[in-house]
Amino acid sequence: MKVAVTGAYGFLGWHARCALKAREDQFVAVGRSVAENADRLAVAVADVDVVLHLAGVNRDEADVLRGKNLSLARDLTRAIERSGSRPSVVYANSIQSGNGTPFGDGKQAAADHLAAWGRTSGAAVADVHLPNLFGEHGRPHYNSIVATFCHELARGGRPVIQEDREIPLLHVQDALDGLFGLATSAYTGIVRPEGRPALVSWVLELLEGFHGLYATGDIPNVIDPLHLGLFNTYRSFCFPELFPIHPPMRADDRGHLFECVRCHGGQAQVFCSTSHPGITRGDHFHRRKVERFMVLNGTAEITLRKLFDDAVVCFEVSGEEPSIVDMPTMWAHSITNTGDAELMTMFWAHEILDPQSPDTYPELVRVRPSEGGDCG
Repeated sequence: MKVAVTGAYGFLGWHARCALKAREDQFVAVGRSVAENADRLAVAVADVDVVLHLAGVNRDEADVLRGKNLSLARDLTRAIERSGSRPSVVYANSIQSGNGTPFGDGKQAAADHLAAWGRTSGAAVADVHLPNLFGEHGRPHYNSIVATFCHELARGGRPVIQEDREIPLLHVQDALDGLFGLATSAYTGIVRPEGRPALVSWVLELLEGFHGLYATGDIPNVIDPLHLGLFNTYRSFCFPELFPIHPPMRADDRGHLFECVRCHGGQAQVFCSTSHPGITRGDHFHRRKVERFMVLNGTAEITLRKLFDDAVVCFEVSGEEPSIVDMPTMWAHSITNTGDAELMTMFWAHEILDPQSPDTYPELVRVRPSEGGDCG
């Protein structure tokens, strides 16, 4: 499947590109510079099977909110007509669509235009009314209240609730799985994915609990998918500043003892590996898995890169001073033996590996040979 993603550089668009990379689908990232150029937009949507229309405006003057979302939809359908292609369209609408606010009116107008175009052209158009989305690397004070709480907690702040109410929450990667299902089936019509209802105060209390536990590397109970999504979101705001974590080491005349993982519930899997000098393990990413690396013997370089970014984060670690480094979701990661002896590493994951759904996707951390070398 080849997919064009409008709004590709926003919060939902970045997550869509991560999920498409995991699926190994081809995709064309459509940002603002392309969307605002009729010729370039027509080229971008040519020969694609699906358009994920994620572009939108949700913060601006009232007139802009009413008009811009509609104009984005009109520009898209004109570009499709110019390209001569006939992809299905999956539109990221909102549960606020048609609620009488400038934003809701604009989103509804865009949906009406896309539906009318679909009826005329014969193209499949799915109008997806998304609930409150949250996820890793959201923009605080903009994308979601979850991003705001996580940002403030990770930086030692004390979030304040302006209005305690129930909101339906859906992790963005779960939402995208649903959008891809609609794209694959060429569905036409309105879809309303369900979010998990949660009080704002409950969300903050849960995140405060994560904050207290994770400050020392403890893992909370994340067997509930909503808890897992919220914890992964919180972790994204802690990296890389929190790491590495050096667990307290106890010693007596018999030797040394230190804790590798303290997990407060749920499944878990632990395994150890040895690596010869110069060997690299990893070069993959996860969408949902919580994973921990801890070198027990030898010296190593742990490298990580956020998907679609160039900057590489690097940690030099050694069994001489046991160090915990957790792998953020949607970050490619690897570990390389940089010493002259065997490297022994402990790996921990929050779930037992399912070979049919391992949540592990190949991706080089260092995408260019020139990026090789030590952490310096």
